[in-house]
Amino acid sequence: MWLMLIPIGLCLEACYHDCLRREIPDQVPIRVLVSGLLVTGLSWSAVNWIDATLGVLLGFVVVLPFAWNDGVGGGDLKLVSALGAWLGPIPLLGALFWIAMSGLLMAIVSAIRGQTDFAYAPAITAGLTIAVLFPQSLTSLIEGIRTWI
Repeated sequence: MWLMLIPIGLCLEACYHDCLRREIPDQVPIRVLVSGLLVTGLSWSAVNWIDATLGVLLGFVVVLPFAWNDGVGGGDLKLVSALGAWLGPIPLLGALFWIAMSGLLMAIVSAIRGQTDFAYAPAITAGLTIAVLFPQSLTSLIEGIRTWI
């Protein structure tokens, strides 16, 4: 779990750049991807090569329609795709849920403040952090909703 401080830290760097210039430098997602593949190659995580590859592809395929419609930028697309190398496909789905919820909250706050756009890297970082610190939170949420319905 301590290794997950690497992508979280790199996402914080992406937040800095995104909030400052509304742009994530290509070096940040590249470092996320390379470090994720390195950790996989050294067998320091439970993610294997197939899961890392599927995670990258899943992140790209899921976020691409939002990038096409200008909902997120290309840096956000690359960052989420690179996070797939760290998480693999199934944990990435949970992270994507929390990323979307964080983005929704940020969109509401931005609308209240009268802003027409906002940096999305903080939502990515928040969603990743929730998914890493509370890996069973989505499962617990779904089970809670099932018992409530």
